[in-house]
Amino acid sequence: MLIGYMRPLHEDDECKEQLRKLQENDCLHIFAEAHASAKKRIELDSMISKLKQGDKIIVTKLYVLADSTRHLAELLNSFETRGAFLKSIQEGIDTSHPRGYSFQYMVDHLLEFQSDVISESTKRGLSEAKQKGVTAGRPRKPDANVQRAITMYESKKYSLAEIKSETGISKSTLYRYLEK
Repeated sequence: MLIGYMRPLHEDDECKEQLRKLQENDCLHIFAEAHASAKKRIELDSMISKLKQGDKIIVTKLYVLADSTRHLAELLNSFETRGAFLKSIQEGIDTSHPRGYSFQYMVDHLLEFQSDVISESTKRGLSEAKQKGVTAGRPRKPDANVQRAITMYESKKYSLAEIKSETGISKSTLYRYLEK
């Protein structure tokens, strides 16, 4: 079965253009979201739950279906698990053809690549900051306060709430220093 999916977009707020293209592609059933939000995609969830072996989801462009590379990869895996296919008109993608399966693998590799790029640039930024003497993470509590909190704790005269109130050292921070 050919199944269309659409949601309002900035340039097609009422989905008229999407509807026209989906009808031109002989969609037998069209799922239409009432809003453009990436959250609470009720019709998308409904469509996925009703997919059967051999169904083909048709969208006018990939962004209609997914809001991120990760979301697209998850959807493609879900379609493959159900034996369904995806056709994106604008990008000329059709996973029902032997050539189309490589698209899913490309998305998976793009997702890994995107993750690697973020990871590497984060590591580079942390390294550069460290070379400049900038320390990452939360600022350390002054050692005098930590020592005072430990002394108060070991005296067994103060509650954890009193220690925190007096020194500003939380229970978890205090226990972390006590473990050392």
